[in-house]
Amino acid sequence: MASLLWAAANPRGLFPWRGYCSRGTQGELSKGFVEALKAVVGSPHVSTTAADREQHGHDESMHRCRPPGAVVWPQNVEQVSRLAALCYSQGVPIVPFGTGTGLEGGVCAMQGGVCINLTHMDRILRVNPQDFSVVVEPGVTRKTLNTYLRDSGLWFPVDPGADASLGGMVATAASGTNAVRYGTMRDNVLNLEVVLPGGRLLHTAGLGRHFRKSAAGYNLTGLFVGSEGTLGLITAATLRLHPAPEATVAATCTFPSVQAAVDATVHILQAAVPVARIEFLDEVMMDACNRHSQLNSSVAPTLFLEFHGSERALAEQIERAEEITQHNGASHFSWAKGAQERSRLWAARHNAWYAALALRPGCKGYSTDVCVPISRLPEILVQTKEDLKASGLTGCIVGHVGDGNFHCILLVDPEDTEELRRVRDFGKQLGRRALALHGTCTGEHGIGLGKRQLLQEEVGVVGMEIMRQLKAMLDPRGLMNPGKVL
Repeated sequence: MASLLWAAANPRGLFPWRGYCSRGTQGELSKGFVEALKAVVGSPHVSTTAADREQHGHDESMHRCRPPGAVVWPQNVEQVSRLAALCYSQGVPIVPFGTGTGLEGGVCAMQGGVCINLTHMDRILRVNPQDFSVVVEPGVTRKTLNTYLRDSGLWFPVDPGADASLGGMVATAASGTNAVRYGTMRDNVLNLEVVLPGGRLLHTAGLGRHFRKSAAGYNLTGLFVGSEGTLGLITAATLRLHPAPEATVAATCTFPSVQAAVDATVHILQAAVPVARIEFLDEVMMDACNRHSQLNSSVAPTLFLEFHGSERALAEQIERAEEITQHNGASHFSWAKGAQERSRLWAARHNAWYAALALRPGCKGYSTDVCVPISRLPEILVQTKEDLKASGLTGCIVGHVGDGNFHCILLVDPEDTEELRRVRDFGKQLGRRALALHGTCTGEHGIGLGKRQLLQEEVGVVGMEIMRQLKAMLDPRGLMNPGKVL
């Protein structure tokens, strides 16, 4: 079998932008190896065209496009296993790919190799309504799953905003707007089917098992949730489902300051109000959403809230939340009880990224996130707002403040090297500020390429040694999504 050929890697980093896709011999595969790929999945499901390779060499982040040598679309787990065995035997790097909506360069093929696009594996394999679980292939998206479940009285609540693939959501430990009540992917994955680097098949909780709790051995499922494709290829996931709420009400309220809005958030949580979503948008973000989504909201620090439950329970939750927010200086309290009103409100929140980009046409967006203990949230948000003003950068703050997680979206001219440097410095400063407050450098975006140094500072020398040992044990040749996380 012919071996993989690639040139020395270019320097890594955020620059230049994805449009300047790396060229040259890196990632070029021999004709014989490409034919071997076709023998596994069929010729129509293998591509070496420049367009397909470039499309799979970047995500939504500002990291340099690094295309793979080939893209393959397996149709089932058997093909994934054969592909993994083939690549591993020939020393060819493997890069898993979902919908490409990541934000830390997790799909960039740093050493070329083969990109395994799992979106054709998109079947909902089994629903267990009495056990509140479902088994899906990795290419199923969250919207597709919830549409399928619509008449069952169940739903899958983890909502990162983008219609991401569930396999990708597992791999990045995604969360989103509902995490304050329903948890993140870490809380909602019961079992995984994983193809290991050499082609072996692992069921992390045992074949077919979907129990709600276990004290049996090491938590292998948890090991692969958030592993970012560096330990294996997720080919099926057993997920926890939740009862669909009887009634839902959403609301917005504005505050005189960032401090007041975040104080209200902390007080709502301390009062044990079972809020389903509580999102913060600063005044810059609200102005952008007004323009982009045709809202008519006040341009001020704002909370978006949502409550789930029975009609009676909602009345109590709403009354208590309104009391707390008003005590913290809230005004313009507006309720959205109809489905259409709520949909419009949350569509505006989910489109915040595109709204922010429209503030500075022709520029690119850089999004970074951190998460801190709830008690430290007011401190870091107020300080971050001051840092943003001092940096001279155009940006806004939006976040899932109910669990201490928020994002900064910065707009940058990719041709301005000085501005790019300030963006990079701001991201590092924010990550280190979160670490100083006993938080984490990323609540949901993951480590990818951009936060590897911050990960070392977060978990320490011993933590990194253990992670490297786990990686070396499962992937001794270092071929699974190389260059990410570690």
